[in-house]
Amino acid sequence: MPDKWKAFIQAGDVEVEELPWGPHEWLSRPGLTAARELLLVRVRMPVGQGHAFHRHPELEEIIYVETGEAEQWVGQECRKLVGGEIAHIPADVVHGTWNSGVETLVFLAILAPANCEGPMLVDMSQEEPWASLRG
Repeated sequence: MPDKWKAFIQAGDVEVEELPWGPHEWLSRPGLTAARELLLVRVRMPVGQGHAFHRHPELEEIIYVETGEAEQWVGQECRKLVGGEIAHIPADVVHGTWNSGVETLVFLAILAPANCEGPMLVDMSQEEPWASLRG
């Protein structure tokens, strides 16, 4: 087993990454666990913030809302998601998540595979139709 392999991740093991749309709490990623095919991150998105339209060329993703209310786009389709609901985003499909509620949006993002050859994320927010889709 690798030196840093862990079967259990406790609160003190979580790696926090501060991003413009809210802190990302990495629960599983290479170097933290030995999971080869999965990434797991908890996002705490403040009211009014969002992760603008983007795509993951080689990764599929599931977004699971724990608390709050998400404006979730998958392609050009939008749905409101609340606690206990999910969205599945196939690889290379443009998507975006915004906090459309009145409290912090907390969601889990599960992505696979954990490693890819190209970029993990491509920003699409300045390209049409994404640049003007939300009005």
